Amino acid sequence: MVITVLLSYINGFAQVNSANETTQNTPQFTAVFNNYFSIKDAFVSSDASMAATKATSMVIAIKAVDIGKLSSEEHNAWMKVTNDLTISAGAISKSKNVSQQRQAFALLSKRMYELAKGSNQAVPVFYQHCPMFDKGKGANWLSKESATKNPYYGNTMLTCGSVTETINNSK
Repeated sequence: MVITVLLSYINGFAQVNSANETTQNTPQFTAVFNNYFSIKDAFVSSDASMAATKATSMVIAIKAVDIGKLSSEEHNAWMKVTNDLTISAGAISKSKNVSQQRQAFALLSKRMYELAKGSNQAVPVFYQHCPMFDKGKGANWLSKESATKNPYYGNTMLTCGSVTETINNSK
Protein backbone atom coordinates (compact mmCIF):
# COMPACT_ATOMS: atom_id res chain seq x y z
CA MET A 1 0.00 0.00 0.00
CA VAL A 2 2.83 2.42 0.87
CA ILE A 3 4.49 1.60 -2.44
CA THR A 4 1.26 2.30 -4.32
CA VAL A 5 0.92 5.69 -2.62
CA LEU A 6 4.55 6.51 -3.35
CA LEU A 7 4.20 5.51 -7.00
CA SER A 8 1.03 7.59 -7.31
CA TYR A 9 2.82 10.57 -5.76
CA ILE A 10 5.84 10.18 -8.07
CA ASN A 11 3.59 9.80 -11.11
CA GLY A 12 1.60 12.88 -10.10
CA PHE A 13 4.80 14.86 -9.55
CA ALA A 14 6.10 13.80 -12.99
CA GLN A 15 2.88 14.96 -14.63
CA VAL A 16 3.03 18.35 -12.89
CA ASN A 17 6.72 18.68 -13.77
CA SER A 18 5.92 17.77 -17.39
CA ALA A 19 3.17 20.39 -17.50
CA ASN A 20 5.58 23.01 -16.15
CA GLU A 21 8.15 22.12 -18.80
CA THR A 22 5.65 22.82 -21.59
CA THR A 23 5.02 26.31 -20.20
CA GLN A 24 8.73 27.17 -20.36
CA ASN A 25 8.22 28.38 -23.91
CA THR A 26 5.13 29.27 -25.87
CA PRO A 27 5.10 26.79 -28.75
CA GLN A 28 2.27 28.73 -30.38
CA PHE A 29 4.61 31.69 -30.84
CA THR A 30 7.79 29.83 -31.81
CA ALA A 31 7.26 30.17 -35.58
CA VAL A 32 6.21 33.81 -35.20
CA PHE A 33 9.41 34.67 -33.31
CA ASN A 34 11.61 32.57 -35.60
CA ASN A 35 10.25 34.34 -38.67
CA TYR A 36 10.66 37.73 -37.00
CA PHE A 37 14.33 36.99 -36.27
CA SER A 38 14.79 35.86 -39.89
CA ILE A 39 13.30 39.15 -41.12
CA LYS A 40 15.65 41.04 -38.81
CA ASP A 41 18.61 39.09 -40.15
CA ALA A 42 17.54 39.84 -43.74
CA PHE A 43 17.55 43.55 -42.91
CA VAL A 44 21.00 43.27 -41.34
CA SER A 45 22.09 41.99 -44.77
CA SER A 46 19.91 44.62 -46.54
CA ASP A 47 18.21 41.76 -48.41
CA ALA A 48 14.74 43.04 -49.35
CA SER A 49 13.82 39.83 -51.19
CA MET A 50 14.65 37.59 -48.21
CA ALA A 51 12.83 39.97 -45.84
CA ALA A 52 9.72 39.73 -48.06
CA THR A 53 9.92 35.94 -48.16
CA LYS A 54 10.32 35.62 -44.39
CA ALA A 55 7.53 38.15 -43.81
CA THR A 56 5.21 36.00 -45.94
CA SER A 57 6.12 33.04 -43.73
CA MET A 58 5.47 35.16 -40.66
CA VAL A 59 1.95 36.04 -41.83
CA ILE A 60 1.27 32.31 -42.22
CA ALA A 61 2.69 31.64 -38.73
CA ILE A 62 0.53 34.41 -37.24
CA LYS A 63 -2.60 32.86 -38.75
CA ALA A 64 -1.59 29.43 -37.42
CA VAL A 65 -1.49 30.49 -33.74
CA ASP A 66 -4.09 28.51 -31.80
CA ILE A 67 -5.34 30.99 -29.22
CA GLY A 68 -7.09 28.19 -27.36
CA LYS A 69 -3.67 26.90 -26.28
CA LEU A 70 -2.49 30.20 -24.80
CA SER A 71 -2.47 31.17 -21.14
CA SER A 72 -4.74 34.08 -20.28
CA GLU A 73 -1.73 36.45 -20.09
CA GLU A 74 -0.46 35.29 -23.48
CA HIS A 75 -3.96 35.50 -24.95
CA ASN A 76 -4.28 39.11 -23.81
CA ALA A 77 -0.85 40.01 -25.23
CA TRP A 78 -1.66 38.25 -28.51
CA MET A 79 -5.02 39.95 -28.96
CA LYS A 80 -3.39 43.37 -28.53
CA VAL A 81 -0.75 42.81 -31.21
CA THR A 82 -2.03 40.30 -33.75
CA ASN A 83 -3.63 42.82 -36.11
CA ASP A 84 -0.57 45.10 -36.24
CA LEU A 85 1.74 42.09 -36.64
CA THR A 86 -0.28 40.90 -39.62
CA ILE A 87 -0.39 44.35 -41.23
CA SER A 88 3.32 45.05 -40.70
CA ALA A 89 4.51 41.63 -41.86
CA GLY A 90 2.13 41.90 -44.82
CA ALA A 91 3.56 45.31 -45.77
CA ILE A 92 7.11 43.90 -45.65
CA SER A 93 6.09 40.89 -47.75
CA LYS A 94 4.51 43.05 -50.47
CA SER A 95 7.36 45.53 -50.84
CA LYS A 96 10.67 45.13 -52.64
CA ASN A 97 11.97 48.47 -51.31
CA VAL A 98 14.20 47.88 -48.27
CA SER A 99 13.63 51.43 -46.94
CA GLN A 100 9.85 50.96 -46.97
CA GLN A 101 10.20 47.50 -45.48
CA ARG A 102 12.32 48.87 -42.63
CA GLN A 103 9.64 51.44 -41.81
CA ALA A 104 7.11 48.58 -41.44
CA PHE A 105 9.68 46.63 -39.43
CA ALA A 106 9.76 49.39 -36.81
CA LEU A 107 6.06 48.80 -35.98
CA LEU A 108 6.49 45.05 -36.28
CA SER A 109 9.33 45.24 -33.74
CA LYS A 110 7.26 47.34 -31.36
CA ARG A 111 4.48 44.77 -31.35
CA MET A 112 6.90 41.83 -31.10
CA TYR A 113 8.38 43.47 -28.00
CA GLU A 114 4.90 43.61 -26.45
CA LEU A 115 4.39 39.95 -27.33
CA ALA A 116 7.78 38.99 -25.87
CA LYS A 117 6.92 40.80 -22.64
CA GLY A 118 3.54 39.05 -22.40
CA SER A 119 4.70 35.52 -23.21
CA ASN A 120 7.17 32.97 -21.95
CA GLN A 121 10.67 33.19 -23.40
CA ALA A 122 12.76 30.07 -22.90
CA VAL A 123 15.92 32.00 -23.69
CA PRO A 124 16.79 35.67 -23.21
CA VAL A 125 15.64 38.09 -25.90
CA PHE A 126 17.55 41.34 -26.26
CA TYR A 127 15.63 44.55 -26.91
CA GLN A 128 17.91 46.87 -28.83
CA HIS A 129 17.69 50.51 -29.90
CA CYS A 130 19.02 52.48 -32.86
CA PRO A 131 18.94 56.23 -32.10
CA MET A 132 19.55 57.28 -35.72
CA PHE A 133 16.66 55.62 -37.59
CA ASP A 134 13.78 57.69 -38.95
CA LYS A 135 15.63 61.02 -38.97
CA GLY A 136 16.80 60.67 -35.39
CA LYS A 137 13.47 59.48 -33.92
CA GLY A 138 15.05 56.08 -33.36
CA ALA A 139 13.62 52.58 -33.47
CA ASN A 140 13.93 49.30 -31.60
CA TRP A 141 14.18 45.64 -32.47
CA LEU A 142 14.50 42.24 -30.81
CA SER A 143 17.52 40.00 -31.13
CA LYS A 144 18.53 36.54 -29.96
CA GLU A 145 22.04 37.84 -29.32
CA SER A 146 23.37 40.72 -27.28
CA ALA A 147 25.78 41.88 -30.00
CA THR A 148 24.30 44.79 -31.95
CA LYS A 149 23.59 44.07 -35.61
CA ASN A 150 21.45 46.96 -36.75
CA PRO A 151 18.61 45.94 -39.10
CA TYR A 152 17.74 49.56 -39.89
CA TYR A 153 21.07 50.38 -41.51
CA GLY A 154 22.68 47.01 -42.21
CA ASN A 155 26.35 47.18 -43.15
CA THR A 156 26.21 50.98 -43.35
CA MET A 157 26.00 51.26 -39.55
CA LEU A 158 26.01 47.64 -38.44
CA THR A 159 26.96 48.22 -34.81
CA CYS A 160 24.96 51.42 -34.27
CA GLY A 161 22.71 50.85 -31.29
CA SER A 162 22.64 49.23 -27.90
CA VAL A 163 20.79 46.74 -25.74
CA THR A 164 18.18 48.56 -23.66
CA GLU A 165 16.58 45.53 -22.01
CA THR A 166 16.98 41.80 -21.66
CA ILE A 167 13.69 39.92 -21.65
CA ASN A 168 13.90 36.62 -19.84
CA ASN A 169 10.49 35.85 -18.43
CA SER A 170 10.40 32.07 -18.55
CA LYS A 171 8.15 30.70 -15.87
